[in-house]
Amino acid sequence: MSTPEDQRSPVPAPRVGAGRSGAARRLLGRGPSEGFWTAPLLRWAAAGIVVFNGFFPAVWILFTSLKTETELVHKPITWWPAEPTLDNYVRAFSDQPLLHYLKNSFVVASAATILSLLVAAFAAYAIARLNLKHRQLILTCIVASSMFPLVTLLVPIFETMRALGWLNTYVALVLPYVVLNLPVCTLVLVSFFQSIPRDLENAAMIDGCTRLGALWRVVVPLAAPGVFTAGILAFVNAWDEFLLALSLNSSPAVRTLPVGITLYQGEFSFPWPIISAALIVAIVPIAILIALFQERVVGGLTQGGLKG
Repeated sequence: MSTPEDQRSPVPAPRVGAGRSGAARRLLGRGPSEGFWTAPLLRWAAAGIVVFNGFFPAVWILFTSLKTETELVHKPITWWPAEPTLDNYVRAFSDQPLLHYLKNSFVVASAATILSLLVAAFAAYAIARLNLKHRQLILTCIVASSMFPLVTLLVPIFETMRALGWLNTYVALVLPYVVLNLPVCTLVLVSFFQSIPRDLENAAMIDGCTRLGALWRVVVPLAAPGVFTAGILAFVNAWDEFLLALSLNSSPAVRTLPVGITLYQGEFSFPWPIISAALIVAIVPIAILIALFQERVVGGLTQGGLKG
């Protein structure tokens, strides 16, 4: 026989975090179901670490380029230059033909980017639209080909360019850069081409376009964010590359910027302020490029990640 005490409803257990204040809930999350990274405080902390890690080296190089060599070796270290000077930038252009190096890098990077996008567009369209057998195997091979260390490819590339007589020419750098950029450009464009409805291409071909015309007049314009993303990635990779530029081109006439910056150092001296000034000059074109196409690049990376 049950008693009134037995029929009494059980006392509910206290909820986890019930005593947490409203401010703490807003900063650390409302409950365990929200996940670790949904807490605003943790998101801001993670974003701050990423921004600091990305911008601090560039800011430090900028401060170094404004210091004198005496101030640079002064102890304790000074963060902000006591007497900022632009003499290092003047010497960066006078000690070495920096403008010539900039021109060579721009020619090589631009040519490599255009050719990479051209070839990658055809490859990505074939993978995305044609009924290829073993399509996943092809994509796997493309990804695997991008994982080979560049140093393992250096000797075959050098021997090939020497046999063709292309050493100390722009072609010696442009063609290897195209090959190295093709995997990432192709993968980016494949994800975008797959997201474009086939009906748009069919309508264009009904109106008289060939398949090639539909690719360049319909598919590529609609995939503009992906094209910009792949193009900027290819340009930056070609602009920053050092190993091939050092090994394949020893002539000052075709010397690129990364190799030219190494020539500022002497046998027993390292003029870090001048080298830092040259590095800032090398960073500026890339910073301008990213600033101009920031929205398209960010949109391309996010859409490609969602649709790939």
